[in-house]
Amino acid sequence: MHHRKDREAETIVTRRTFIRFLLGILVILGAAGTGLYKLLKAQEEDLVLQQPESPVSPQPADPGTDTGEPLFSMMIFSDLHISENDPNTIKHLKQGMDDLQRLGSPVDALVITGDLTEYGREKDYRELKEILSAYPLPPVLANMGNHDYYDIWIDKFGAFNKESMPNGKTDQGSRERFQTFFGLQKPYHDAWINNHHVILLSQETYVQEKPEVGEGAWYSEEQLNWLREKLEAHKDGRPVFVMTHQPLPPAGEDGGSHRLIPAKKFREILRPYKNVFVFAGHRHQDFQGTTEHYVKEGFHYFHNSSVGRVLNRNFQNAAKEKAQGLYVQVYRNRVTLRGRDLVGGAWLKEADWTVKLS
Repeated sequence: MHHRKDREAETIVTRRTFIRFLLGILVILGAAGTGLYKLLKAQEEDLVLQQPESPVSPQPADPGTDTGEPLFSMMIFSDLHISENDPNTIKHLKQGMDDLQRLGSPVDALVITGDLTEYGREKDYRELKEILSAYPLPPVLANMGNHDYYDIWIDKFGAFNKESMPNGKTDQGSRERFQTFFGLQKPYHDAWINNHHVILLSQETYVQEKPEVGEGAWYSEEQLNWLREKLEAHKDGRPVFVMTHQPLPPAGEDGGSHRLIPAKKFREILRPYKNVFVFAGHRHQDFQGTTEHYVKEGFHYFHNSSVGRVLNRNFQNAAKEKAQGLYVQVYRNRVTLRGRDLVGGAWLKEADWTVKLS
């Protein structure tokens, strides 16, 4: 009798021990799973730029009175080309961010019009995040440039290799890195900041998917229809700011490599609206002594210079010490646009425009 009770007690203890063992295993697995999840999440967040909160509701701007106080201000940076392969680009972006701190004027948004990176690699975005996150940031908005698709040219040894392109990479992978960095579902998007509308268009493909586009900015019918819908809010003539990367071809042409595609449809979509401001980068042209930076069509068209590499008429980076941006301020009845020397912290008299709103 005693032996049977001892055996039953021993069985109970064994069961309890086994159950405790299983629970312990589950706890360990749970902890490991949690740790793995956190590790993977941390790696993903390493490429995500943390954005400050900003008002985004499309409410009519308060017309107020023209007291000299702007209703909205933004700094436009183009062509950063961030890469460890060219430390000068990193230095210039830091100089630009330092200049924003000492500007002494409001900056409600920092807008980057493409070619944020040289090759669109993960390590390029990590470098970009490290620089930007070191400063107090307004909302940062951006679109993609052709260089943000360049990872397909880089082989497993880190060399630029045309022969083995796409080197196991895809255009889709480049888009996903850009979208992850800014928390976007698509490479094109818009934002309302201080009741002013900024629309950012992005090229949706590159030569791995569409060899015929070359270095051009191809926009799908879906993106163009989206642009039509977004512009509906501006039937009343409120100003709207449209960001591209590659410039437009001459009127009447439809674009191609190094140009916006399809340009005829783009111009047609803008035609019914007044007070449309379009900005492009890509050309890197110095505000001083190069080409025309403001062209008036049915809309106001501005070509920005570059932060990473300012080029002369022959597209040479002859003045390696230069970095330039464009500062835009919106008032009740006008928009002012001023070129900025980001290194010396000075305004450029060659790039100073006031556009009256109609």
